[in-house]
Formats: sequence, structure tokens, C-alpha cells
Amino acid sequence: MTLAPIVLFVYNRPHHTQQTVEALQQNELANESEIFIYSDAPKNEQAIHKVQEVRSYIKSISGFKKITIIERETNWGLAKSIIDGVTSIVNQYGKIIVLEDDLVTSSYFLRFMNEALEMYQDTEKIFGITGYNYPININGLEDIFFMKAENCWSWATWDRAWKYFVKDTDMLINTFNKHMIKEFNFNHSIDFWSQVLANKQGKINTWAVFWYATIFINNKLFVFPKTSFVNNIGHDGSGTHCDKNNLYYTNITNNYNLVFSNNMIESQIARQKHIEYFLSLKKSIITRIFNKIKNKLDFIWIKE
Repeated sequence: MTLAPIVLFVYNRPHHTQQTVEALQQNELANESEIFIYSDAPKNEQAIHKVQEVRSYIKSISGFKKITIIERETNWGLAKSIIDGVTSIVNQYGKIIVLEDDLVTSSYFLRFMNEALEMYQDTEKIFGITGYNYPININGLEDIFFMKAENCWSWATWDRAWKYFVKDTDMLINTFNKHMIKEFNFNHSIDFWSQVLANKQGKINTWAVFWYATIFINNKLFVFPKTSFVNNIGHDGSGTHCDKNNLYYTNITNNYNLVFSNNMIESQIARQKHIEYFLSLKKSIITRIFNKIKNKLDFIWIKE
């Protein structure tokens, strides 16, 4: 099996980057894997010191077959940097494993991603693999399942799939109807579509929702593990487009006894469990807002 190159995108979070790299180094296939690290340049003076700290750290790492560091000379921003980096490496190697600087992996992560890439490389219906699974109720799920969706908190794909990627808000707005938007939003349990509109309005500049839309409109599938091989540690207020919360925290598996499936249809059980999970997030957010307001009112009352 030819291993896929790892592509890691870093910016100005040295502690997160170190945790991400150290977890990867513990993977059994790390010393056989090539890694490309894209380091974005600071977008303002406040970011200079942290970017320099990250760059100093990544130049000191070892434990991989080959390490290539790409230092951006200007600030590209996360979306542009990822699209460019992924396109460049996947076109060169034919397949790719993608991480950002706030993802801590299981020691079996690289094994899972590479075996899944090998398993489904010639299956046109499959557009990619993710190592992350939301903390959903996993009862009744197979070891891996398929959904017409994606998760950007660790993912892998092939050049045959990535060539379909398009970041075009006007095309999506003209293509999607109400029924499609409802399905895209998991029966309106979560509002992914608003990210497309926010990109159109220039409020944000992201890439992942367009990858999801690419998979969706082409009626393709992503591979998901029942138990997560990745945890996102970036929801501490430090990341781009990430709020401070622990709603997405999940335990990562340190076992590897899963069975890959040839039943490549979307799991309706998994889809329903995601809808239930997304609805629970809404309740959690409403509760947090209510508690914040209550605490402020209690503070004012006590102060008065």
C-alpha cells in the first residue's frame, strides 16, 4: 500500500500545533509518511510573534519519512491556503490526508485513513473519508457508515474527486431549491446553507461548505467512522470561525478492529442520529444564552 501524503495547515497557535504534531508522531505509520506543512503569514502585527513561534517549532520536528515546509510570504487566509495546498499536493500524488493545527489524532488515525483510501480508491461513488465523528449516539451504527456529507476536521480524498471542487456561491444559489436546502441542512436541524449566503455577502471566507456542496450536488458519499479517530481542540476561541465551547468534544478510539463495508449507500440511521445531535446543539446554545442573561441579571441585582 502506497501511503498518502499528509498535508497540515498551521498559522498562529503554537500550543495547538504542537499537540497536533505530537499526536501524529505517535501514529504507527508516521515514520513511513511524507508530510507537507503549510504555514500562513501573519495578517497583522499582533500575529507576527505567534506565527514566528509556530514556524520555529515546525522546523524542529522529526518522526516522518520526509518533511516539507511551505511558508507563505503573505497572508493567504485559511480558505485560499487550503484550496491551493490541497489542489497542488493531490494533483501531484493522486491522494491526500488533510489536517489543520487543532486536531489531535488517535495512534490509528493514519492507518484508518490510508486503508480507507486504498479500499475505496476506485469507487466513484465515494468522494472522501473523515477521521472525525460528532459525539452522536452510535448505537446501531456499523463500524463505518456513509453519508452525503463531509467533515473537514480531518479528511482524505483523491484527485478524481477533488477535481469537482468548485467555490462558486452564485452557482449554488441558482442550483439549490427549498427541498435541497432542507436536505443540505439535515432537515433544518443545523444551518449549513447560511454559510453559503455569508460567503456571498462577504461576511466570511470559507471553503469547507463548498466541499460539502460539491459532494451533495454530485450525489456522492463520504466515509465516516463510528468511533472517532480525531478530536478537535480548537473550540477554545483561538481558531478561525470557531467559538469557545465543548459541544463537539468526542473521545477518540485507541482500538482498531473495524470492518470496512461494501454497502455503499447513505446510512439513514446515521443521518437521523446527526439530526438528533444537531437539534441537541440548538437546545444547548439556547440554554447557554439563557444562563448568560440570567447571570448578568443576577449580577446586576446583587450589585444594586
